[in-house]
Amino acid sequence: MLTDAELATIAESPFKADFPLLAANPGLSFLDSAATAQRPAAVLDAERRFYETMNANPLRGLYRLSVEATAAIDDARAHVASFIGAVNDAGKPQGNQIVFTRNASESLNLVAQTLGRTVVGPGDDVVISIMEHHSNIIPWQQLCREVGANLVYLRMDDDYRITPDEVAAKIGPRAKIVSVTQVSNVLGVENDVAAIGRRAHEMGAYFVVDGAQSVPHVHVDVRAIGCDLMAFSAHKLGGPMGIGVLWGTSEVLDAMPPFLTGGEMIDSVTETDAVWAPVPQKFEAGTQDAAGIYAFDADLTYLESIGMEKVEERERILARHLTERLASLDFVDVIGPEDGSRHVGAVSFNVRGVHPHDVASILDMNDVCIRAGHHCAQPLLLELGVENNATCRASVAFYNDKQDIDRLVNALEQVWQVFHGNN
Repeated sequence: MLTDAELATIAESPFKADFPLLAANPGLSFLDSAATAQRPAAVLDAERRFYETMNANPLRGLYRLSVEATAAIDDARAHVASFIGAVNDAGKPQGNQIVFTRNASESLNLVAQTLGRTVVGPGDDVVISIMEHHSNIIPWQQLCREVGANLVYLRMDDDYRITPDEVAAKIGPRAKIVSVTQVSNVLGVENDVAAIGRRAHEMGAYFVVDGAQSVPHVHVDVRAIGCDLMAFSAHKLGGPMGIGVLWGTSEVLDAMPPFLTGGEMIDSVTETDAVWAPVPQKFEAGTQDAAGIYAFDADLTYLESIGMEKVEERERILARHLTERLASLDFVDVIGPEDGSRHVGAVSFNVRGVHPHDVASILDMNDVCIRAGHHCAQPLLLELGVENNATCRASVAFYNDKQDIDRLVNALEQVWQVFHGNN
């Protein structure tokens, strides 16, 4: 149970005023941040500021506006690199290791279509976990099918952990790529990606991390993790939609062929051939969402003004309280660890005898926003044997407070009354 001091910490949110949608709707409980976070005013202001003060195509012009836009994108790259610990031994951010895509899904597809096609052949293994989002399953399914490789799944034990024995058994000398989520978007559990990565490298495999659910909620250091590549999205951190990130070591990115071809990803072109631009431009064909990238930079500044340590601490308390309150309802089954401290942001559950879609609809009538469905993780739900292959999912961010969770619980009691009031 939470202590009185912990409850006092989440009694109210000092951050909701920073988010225009939440500030304008004080009766709304937004508990779907695992799908997308709300945007702080700093992000909305920055995107408008870009168009009002430096609207030009980066990299393409020698005039002042284009030069300023180019510098803004370069600054954003360095900021993203610093945020995830992509620095050299002297502590300097390695902005050239940051590739901007449309989203984490595109980043993972890029890896599968470039690195995957380069190193995976017939009879090789690609290892993922049963917890993966479809974005970290389907690209590898397609690759393995096309080249005749094996798709191998790391599976959980009864405590929702991928054990060292499972890692040792599944990641062997045939493994060429290991690609694993750091935090499950369904269970909220955090995998020991550093240990998985060490085994992958011992076996000579590349290690890829899906950080879509971890980077927004916990301090991430790619050097400490020891991965070769990491993918995540800006919108789950409060940045604009349509901005994804692929980080990779310079050695790996340099060796990967381009994914998309066209403008600005070339050094030179003749009628019969082309020479690629250096990383990151090699992977950024066409015009980027410069305003969105600029606004993402502002988002990181906003998060750092709070402190990721404070964000992580507050969200851990919120997740514990959410898990405990849900578990206290005798008609609700929490799916995942009973220990709320093991949930990073997301807690899935079901109301007995009520379809998750019906639950979500009634909650919406009470201004409580959750997600219901398979959460783009159907193999995991099949593995868990969840009825209807669907769950409800409530997910917290640092801008939530105790009142949001209390509203959810009160609305769930109404759900039960609607379907079982006479029983």
